[in-house]
Amino acid sequence: MTPATRDLNAESLLAFWAEAGVDAMLLDEPFDRIEAGKFVPPKPPERIVAAPPPAQGAVKAGPDVAAAVAEARRLAAAAPDLEALKAAIEAFDGCPLKFEGAARQSVFYRGATDAPLMVIGEGPGQEEDIQGAPFVGRAGQLLDKMFAAAGLTDRVFITNSVFWRPPGNRNPTVGEQMVCAPFLERAIELLKPKMLLLVGGPSAKSMLKREEGILSLRGRWFEWKSSDGAIELPAMPTLHPAFLLRQPGAKKKAWSDLLTLTERLDRPERP
Repeated sequence: MTPATRDLNAESLLAFWAEAGVDAMLLDEPFDRIEAGKFVPPKPPERIVAAPPPAQGAVKAGPDVAAAVAEARRLAAAAPDLEALKAAIEAFDGCPLKFEGAARQSVFYRGATDAPLMVIGEGPGQEEDIQGAPFVGRAGQLLDKMFAAAGLTDRVFITNSVFWRPPGNRNPTVGEQMVCAPFLERAIELLKPKMLLLVGGPSAKSMLKREEGILSLRGRWFEWKSSDGAIELPAMPTLHPAFLLRQPGAKKKAWSDLLTLTERLDRPERP
């Protein structure tokens, strides 16, 4: 091919490209059109992992606890007697147990309103929720038999650390006990008992601010103090009657606790 022929062919090819719309032969940077034509699937959305639920028994965070405690203190302080305190508890909406579906009504107390002994359990169960009184199920019937044998039937005021039934009869949480504590402390102020019997681990830990298990705490004397330090009372933790129904061999320990408490309660001097 002669140089003239090559030039003619090149001019013909350029004319063809120009008619086809090509206006540039080279780019500033290399561009792989084959790679650009490949299909790239869209990036899948990132998976959002939900935070794990809080552990059972944990205190629910948030401003509601402090506000609920303040409201409970206000209502409790305004109650001049136990019946007014009962009405204040029924009207109180600051405890989440009231709205979690297990509780039909509040459960405050049963027993003598001039009793020298206040008995504080954990929380209402199914039968207590139905009847509106604490310790009326099988465990309560066993407790009544023990009180009768110890001569305490008409000398006890029975209540709990929370006043609504926890779902599944679980133990009350620290937060739930906190919002009920002002009502419980006001009940102690109004009743003026000589001593406290703390029934079960959750009750003993809440009232005494201790972490030991009930098997370590039971049968020992402690001093309970009100939040303002104005009231100080001897307090004894003991095993819950529901535990005694499951472990009959432990009844002798609870009976020993009750005898020790009764002996101190009957002393002529300060118990």
